[in-house]
Amino acid sequence: MFELLITMLERLGIIVMIAFILTRFGFFRHLITSTQLTVRQQIIAACFFGLFGIIGTYSGFTFNTSTSEFAIWATDIQTDEAIANFRVIGVVLAGLLGGYKVGIGAGIIAGVHRFFLGGYTAFPCGIASILAGYLAGLFRKNNQRPTLSKALFIGAGAEAIQMLLIFLLARPLDRALALIEMIALPMIIANGLGCALFLLIMKTVIQQEDKIGASQTQLSLRIADQTLVHLRKGLTARSAHAVCEILHNETQTIAVSMTNQTNILAHVGMASDHHQEKSPIQTQITRDAIRSGQLVIAKDQMIHCAHDECPLGAAVIAPLKQRGETIGTLKFYYHSAKEISPLSIELISGLSSLLSSQLEISSADHAYKLAQEAEINALQAQISPHFLFNSLNTITSLIRVDPGKARKMLVSLSHFLRQNLSATTESSITFEQELRHMKAYLMIEETRFQNKFTVSYDIDESCLHEMLPPLTLQPIVENAIKHGIYPLDRHCTLTIEIKRKQDSILVMVTDSGQGIAADKIDLLKHRHVPSETGSGLALHNINRRLTLMFGSRAALQFESEPNKGTCVHFVIPLMEETEHVRNHPHTHR
Repeated sequence: MFELLITMLERLGIIVMIAFILTRFGFFRHLITSTQLTVRQQIIAACFFGLFGIIGTYSGFTFNTSTSEFAIWATDIQTDEAIANFRVIGVVLAGLLGGYKVGIGAGIIAGVHRFFLGGYTAFPCGIASILAGYLAGLFRKNNQRPTLSKALFIGAGAEAIQMLLIFLLARPLDRALALIEMIALPMIIANGLGCALFLLIMKTVIQQEDKIGASQTQLSLRIADQTLVHLRKGLTARSAHAVCEILHNETQTIAVSMTNQTNILAHVGMASDHHQEKSPIQTQITRDAIRSGQLVIAKDQMIHCAHDECPLGAAVIAPLKQRGETIGTLKFYYHSAKEISPLSIELISGLSSLLSSQLEISSADHAYKLAQEAEINALQAQISPHFLFNSLNTITSLIRVDPGKARKMLVSLSHFLRQNLSATTESSITFEQELRHMKAYLMIEETRFQNKFTVSYDIDESCLHEMLPPLTLQPIVENAIKHGIYPLDRHCTLTIEIKRKQDSILVMVTDSGQGIAADKIDLLKHRHVPSETGSGLALHNINRRLTLMFGSRAALQFESEPNKGTCVHFVIPLMEETEHVRNHPHTHR
């Protein structure tokens, strides 16, 4: 018995070899990691594990109960012979990995084969195979993955059940008892260990692949973090060169290049002396990749470099896409096609998708900035008619009572509108320009409301050349006059302050008018609040433009007390404004 156990454990080397071979098949890797199989996958799994059960039968030993002799391989079985084998391993693993349906299917294949081999244990062994697959499948509850200990005990238990069935069904009984006495313990131990060993090998190989996959993912994330800042500017020669430098350092290929649809944008690594940037694409296979939008592998005879001593023997060419259209290629070069592994192809494919996504982000970023500028222009355009109608009404009234003042107002209005219209084409102007614009408005209003209010200024001249959105101060001043000062019968004051505060500029417009009701102040920050004398768009539009350009820190703030006046103030962050000017240099004077 001990000798048989040692021999069977040695024979487990065949199981190890088969387990390793099976891990090369993607289907088996999917099987051990998947919690749910399709019907087709279940049929394939049953066939494979059933075949493995048949191999387990043939890799066993025939045992003659009359002579107590063993044959090295189980091939031709006589009526008085039985088999000490590893059939249970394949059937049990079928049930553990695929469920009871796969286990029964594998058990039927392996069991029917064993039955037709013959021998006085053919029937109980065939039944035991089917039963082992079914019972192993029952232990796969809630789609849980099998553990090594579970495989060990179920494999040993399935073999023990087979010994019980041989005792109950095999005849003559004395031969069955003799067989059980000789092979039961070695087979229970060997098959239990075989199930655990098979599963261990599969898990070890898959875990190793998972580690490689995790390493590839980490590499991709590291590359994404480094390349995003460059590709946010789009696919240009400068951004392409920076990205190729990063890819060349991270992937350790002999060369990396990027192209657009017609030219080489960048080439880093070997052969940069004749694969020069800004030169036309040299190879037909690159043009084919652009036309097809598919990843291609260029082997030695397909590169066709015009340089006789070019060291670039092979390449993987992946498309770069934007909105589904191929706009260029990403190329990784090797000495020969032998250096191109499936893993490297998968990595390159992933990198091309990643860089394409970054280019999509760049395009979306640019579109968003254009949309912001369009919205700003639209908001500014809404303000112009608002002031124009008020001014024309004032001039109409003055024509009747004082034509001279009406003429002066008309000249002031002409100057104001000229500046107002030019401001709608710009995203930022200087405080000096904005103050000039506002004072032109105040000349009109002071003419209209004589002795109604007094204007005072507290201006830090160091701020005059800093930038802010056009048409910002005038609507705030107009709002103060119209809603705060005009409704009162007393004389009021209006103060405009512009002061530098470390990294920002504080702008304050304070009036001594009637104030704003407390319940309206919070509403003014988030939406326009219509009143009896206006649509409420002015302050809402200013707030929108300030936050669009500088963020929430620049939002309008309100302080007000009934019958004591209102202070509207906001902050222009100098750092953010500087960045805005840098991004839109063409919009400034």
